[in-house]
Amino acid sequence: MEKVKFTAMKDGDREDYAFLTEHETDYAAKTAERLLAAMVDLDNSLSGYQVTRLGHSLQAATRAWRDGADDDWVVSALLHDIGDIYAPYNHDEYAAAILRPFVREQCAWVVEKHGDFQKLYYAHHVGGNPHARDVYKGHAYFEDCATFCERWDQSSFDPDYPHEGIEFFRAQVERVFARKAYDPAVIRTGERVELTDATIANERNI
Repeated sequence: MEKVKFTAMKDGDREDYAFLTEHETDYAAKTAERLLAAMVDLDNSLSGYQVTRLGHSLQAATRAWRDGADDDWVVSALLHDIGDIYAPYNHDEYAAAILRPFVREQCAWVVEKHGDFQKLYYAHHVGGNPHARDVYKGHAYFEDCATFCERWDQSSFDPDYPHEGIEFFRAQVERVFARKAYDPAVIRTGERVELTDATIANERNI
């Protein structure tokens, strides 16, 4: 069997859908590979900054890694702006949708909301609301998003910052996207993990 028999989904049978499930499983297994390739395309994304969007993303992920962050945080920092190519007006939601099945709820929420939190640094210069983040005050992950933006996002536009390359993060991306999608043991609803770990950071920065 090379293709399903049906031309309308309602006409498919068990054999058709077993065939498709096998193909979809094989395709999903290569998600990490496709995302790493897509990251390279960020070099051709939004211009005007002193670094490319890829450079910015690598800086953010490098800062997270050097801060002792775990896989969920590092991969979230790496992919947080991947939506810039295809979703320039809601890039944060786009990135969060990619990450949500495979990382802690905490990390997906932070990526989804980071656009509003980033406005603190620039919105007053362009007629926007620098306090857009205030609508989330009291949320369990509010301070996590504020820290994510302060330590890893807004500071990562420095052409002189010595960041790691995309291959450095391959293993972490592969581990995250090899997880079972929406596994409660991964999502860990309501749980918080600190962004930084001084002990791990010291080991990584020797």
